[in-house]
Amino acid sequence: MSSRAYPDRPFVGVGAVIVDEAARVLLVKRRFEPLAGQWSLPGGAVDVGETLQACVIREMREETGLEVEVGPVIEVFDRIMHDADGRVQYHYVLVDYVCRPLGGTLSAASDVADAAWVEARALPGFNLTDKATEVIGQALSLAAGAGWISETGRAGEAGAVDNERSATRLRKGD
Repeated sequence: MSSRAYPDRPFVGVGAVIVDEAARVLLVKRRFEPLAGQWSLPGGAVDVGETLQACVIREMREETGLEVEVGPVIEVFDRIMHDADGRVQYHYVLVDYVCRPLGGTLSAASDVADAAWVEARALPGFNLTDKATEVIGQALSLAAGAGWISETGRAGEAGAVDNERSATRLRKGD
């Protein structure tokens, strides 16, 4: 079996942009590498014999405590990270889906140190990767087109507020 760090092959992983009716997106602070300590989208590696959608459902339950409806694929892309010597330290082929919460109780669990519901206008305060920001924008458009965002949520997408009001955070152990 290949280690995720310095792998002998790429790993297939999934990510979820979970969008609620208020047009907020669920972000998680990664507990482990890659991206340890950084805000990102929840997700993880596909297990042998597991479908992509089943992986999304499992990972969201394990990392966030939420049950989700899995929507369409947003994007498929590579995440290749090199170490200081230029060697490939991590290589993932990621499939990101738009999802909406159906139930469960939000909790920072498994690979997650913190979780936050974040309004689109507050995303810059979370220092996301450019790819995560791009995928979130695509997901919000898909969610709105599918009728997953309420009229109130759509109205709240414009304007500016501070992070205290726009992000609801939950730290592990709270």
